[in-house]
Amino acid sequence: MDPVFLSAGFVALAIVYGVYRRYTRISLAGVPGPEPASFIMGNLKELYQGQAAEADFKWQAKYGNIVRFKGSFGEDQLMVSDPAALQYMFSKSGYRFPKPPERRVVSKMINGKGVTWAHGDDHRRHRKIMVPGFSTSASKAFLLSFKNCAESVGIKVTQLPSTPMSNEWMEIISNSGGSAVFNVSLGLSRATLDAIGEAAFDIRFSSIDINESAQALARSYNSVMSDVFGSPSDGQILFRELSKYIPAQILDYIQEVDKSPRITRIREMGNMATSVAKQLVEEKAEMLLQGKGNRDIFSLLVKANMDTDAKEKLTEEELFAQMRTILFAGHDTTSNTISWALLELAKQPKIQSRLREEIWETEAAVHARGDANFTIADFDAMPYTTAVMKEVLRFSCIVYHTYRCASQDDVLPLSQPITTRSGDVIHELPIPKGTRIVASIAAYNRNKELWGEDAHVFNPDRWLNGTAKEKKVTSIGVYSNLMTFIGGARSCIGWRFAVIEIQVFLTEIIGKFEFATSDKTERIRREACLVMAPIVEGEVEKGVQLPLRVSLAPRTGKGC
Repeated sequence: MDPVFLSAGFVALAIVYGVYRRYTRISLAGVPGPEPASFIMGNLKELYQGQAAEADFKWQAKYGNIVRFKGSFGEDQLMVSDPAALQYMFSKSGYRFPKPPERRVVSKMINGKGVTWAHGDDHRRHRKIMVPGFSTSASKAFLLSFKNCAESVGIKVTQLPSTPMSNEWMEIISNSGGSAVFNVSLGLSRATLDAIGEAAFDIRFSSIDINESAQALARSYNSVMSDVFGSPSDGQILFRELSKYIPAQILDYIQEVDKSPRITRIREMGNMATSVAKQLVEEKAEMLLQGKGNRDIFSLLVKANMDTDAKEKLTEEELFAQMRTILFAGHDTTSNTISWALLELAKQPKIQSRLREEIWETEAAVHARGDANFTIADFDAMPYTTAVMKEVLRFSCIVYHTYRCASQDDVLPLSQPITTRSGDVIHELPIPKGTRIVASIAAYNRNKELWGEDAHVFNPDRWLNGTAKEKKVTSIGVYSNLMTFIGGARSCIGWRFAVIEIQVFLTEIIGKFEFATSDKTERIRREACLVMAPIVEGEVEKGVQLPLRVSLAPRTGKGC
């Protein structure tokens, strides 16, 4: 047969098939949503160039919990915050809604081929190896380490080992008339890096005894997310969207050779993390063989991997990636969560005082029984402290979006019906294969049906007066029905670790210091850089910062 004729036949068939698919495939055109600003950029600039979740809240208020918006070149995408739809995607459907390939490339760039990158059977294998290090008992065992690291926030503003030690907060406060303005996020970042370093790897990053590569790694994590992903340009947003059409191998090559400051920054951090991880794997494997293994998370991970059947083992590259994943998830997210907590407490001194009173009452009871430190049971018996922590996790979820893609034609169940643009009322939403979905954790956590009419207000009492719907038929999250730690097969493996760490840090810091707003408070913006970080408007070049006025907490009241 004539090759030209044959080629023309294939082209004709492709055209016919394309037209057929266009007019017969499931359409999202009827789902309400904002009009695109342009054909090329769609609604992407509004979504990704504003403050974290700013567009989410605006669209949720106007269109509801299922919103159709335009990606590049007219592509229909969905923003989902409906409880039933999210439960179906994350809990009931397992791996039918994977991360889109282009988002997995970003995950690999940040953390390597670790558990956040893996999918399907690979993801199950990664989690199986990692679970022993993040069990309830393992997380509770780090209580004292967390306390020691939390104390370093207020006692000393520690610099990294290669720089001189700063003055103590207390000394600065006493020499400044009783209060002083500190960038509290800096101290928190260093203290939480120490906490994850000690608990996960048996390393104190602020110690003068650690090697140069670990020191360099600690420095590289400072403001890395805002440096790399903050304030994206139109071109960067468009490239990220169009990258879905570029083979992963080519994207990997681009990242390896790209000399732009952002890519170079995160590539260098990844290389340093891998170098430190390689050294740690060798050291811990040797110690385990000698019967001297520690109980830090990475030792437990290495041990679990050594005890696993060959086909189930993690490769060296995967082990190195787990360290990067643990460092990122256990450091940046926690320090920013506590930063936003301190900002809200500074804005609402009555809530701060009430929290401190409960902390002091519990502290007095601990000392009265002859103990020096709080136990897990003490934290469990502090209802207002727990309520404040839950409210922070709800109101200021650090990871505000997670991205999914429909691997097949599917149907999303809905908690509330949707009125389409043509006026039809639908109770479930058919979606076509390939649909890109932005699962809005932030918008779900502000859903008024779940959290009350004042869902956009920081109010810890909702967890005490029954307003917060922690137990629903459509329960999703692993912790108090929040989506902050996601849910289902890809839920945050270290959520117990994070909850205990936040409890300890809040108790230590609020018990000692009082926080008030500063002259820059009104300029604090929720920087959208994959995580939500505090940035001062007009001072983006200074990176993450949260300037608050700090004074010693006045020892008054019945808990003293």
